[in-house]
Amino acid sequence: MIKSLYGKLVAVLLGLVVFIGAIGVIFALALEREYEREVSQRLNRNLASNLVAADVLLVDGEINEAGLEHVFHSLMVVNPSIEVYLLTLDGEIVAYSAPKGRVKRTSVSVEPIKAFLAGQPLPIMGDDPRDFNRTKIFSVSPIMVEDRYEGYLYVVLASEEHDSAVLVPRSSHIVRLGIGVLCGSLVVALAAGVVLFNLITRRLRRLSTSIDTFRRSDFSEPLPPQQRFEDRSEDEIGRLGRTFHRMEERILQQVQKLKQTDELRRELIANVSHDLRTPLASMSGYLETLSLKEDNLTHEERRKYLDIALKHTSRLGRLVTELFELARLESKEMQVAVEPFPISELVQDVVQDFQLRASAAGVGLSVRQPENAPLVSADIALIQRVLQNLIENALKHTEDGGTVAVVLESSGNQVVVRIEDTGCGIPEADLQKVFERFYQAESESGSAADTSPTGGLGLAIVKKILDLHGSGVRVASSVGEGSAFWFSLPVSS
Repeated sequence: MIKSLYGKLVAVLLGLVVFIGAIGVIFALALEREYEREVSQRLNRNLASNLVAADVLLVDGEINEAGLEHVFHSLMVVNPSIEVYLLTLDGEIVAYSAPKGRVKRTSVSVEPIKAFLAGQPLPIMGDDPRDFNRTKIFSVSPIMVEDRYEGYLYVVLASEEHDSAVLVPRSSHIVRLGIGVLCGSLVVALAAGVVLFNLITRRLRRLSTSIDTFRRSDFSEPLPPQQRFEDRSEDEIGRLGRTFHRMEERILQQVQKLKQTDELRRELIANVSHDLRTPLASMSGYLETLSLKEDNLTHEERRKYLDIALKHTSRLGRLVTELFELARLESKEMQVAVEPFPISELVQDVVQDFQLRASAAGVGLSVRQPENAPLVSADIALIQRVLQNLIENALKHTEDGGTVAVVLESSGNQVVVRIEDTGCGIPEADLQKVFERFYQAESESGSAADTSPTGGLGLAIVKKILDLHGSGVRVASSVGEGSAFWFSLPVSS
């Protein structure tokens, strides 16, 4: 139990109660002692002056033995706990009522006497003639003879006999009372503290149970409703509970994303393995044929096999390059350098790069744009890559005699870029899948279309680039009629 927060709080409470109780008892005893001294000295403040007024203690500068004996005898009868000393003006003891041999001092300090006579606040402690280190409360009065001071009557109000008489009751009754009060306070304080700490830490224990349950689920399953810590209070425990549940939701989302990422990773590895294996197997087959039948092949056949191997090598290289490009786009370090540029000039440059290829394939490639196309804000290098991939994809799926057009249209504060072709088209069921990695539509005959780097990753790269720009790419297509891909870019302000 001591290892729990509740046990530690109870232990600290116990220590504090014991410490404060002990300090309280000590302070109370000291205060009671000080109060007793003040009351006793205040009640007997005029005792010495009354004694002086009642008896003549000095006659012609000499001690009046008869008067002094009368004073001593009267005091012993009335109050045996006091002691009377006759002092000179310098504090020297010349006579006393204490038993012979018990007085150790020959003089006492006159400073407390002067303070007493000056009316300073009580209690005032004076020297105890019976002890060199002890002080006692007292009453004092000057003794005058023929209008001049001859000495002091110094009355100690608590003699050794008095201290001995009160020591036993004090050490028994008051101490027992203090211990009883302390024990009672401890029991009450501990009981109240245990109940209060139990109430305070109850919510914390519930929260701890919720956290432990979530931990046992390997942080992958949401807490059951009955074990959720529902607390709307604004104190630290309430805020901690709400923070934990937000953290729980965040962890579950991250775990789910990790699972999805792992599933995509396995799928990607499988697809990459397949697409890398195909050109590698083709290259290996043709090169092996060249190696084994080199002497039996004509020059034209060797040239043909080498061209095919080079074609697959180029295809493999482009696939690896696009894999690295897609990985870079998906990394958190990827930064988009947005700047204003003329989209019409960029489109003209990209189209010009594909004119020879389009002419060789018998496909018409054209641009339609307004006369004064506005500047757009985007990363020019990445948008160039988007245009290259979309035009290459359109040319790849457009047969001889078809057309591919890049169309620019202004729409408010946006410029819409559209790439249209008259190719084979995409089945409606596959329209939402064309931007997936290594997506491969089937032709009308049911066989997979030829997989190329562009067909496998080109559109996925397009979608990722436009996502980084906060835009999106859309597609519309009809089988046998062609396809259209378009996206929009903001006009530069």
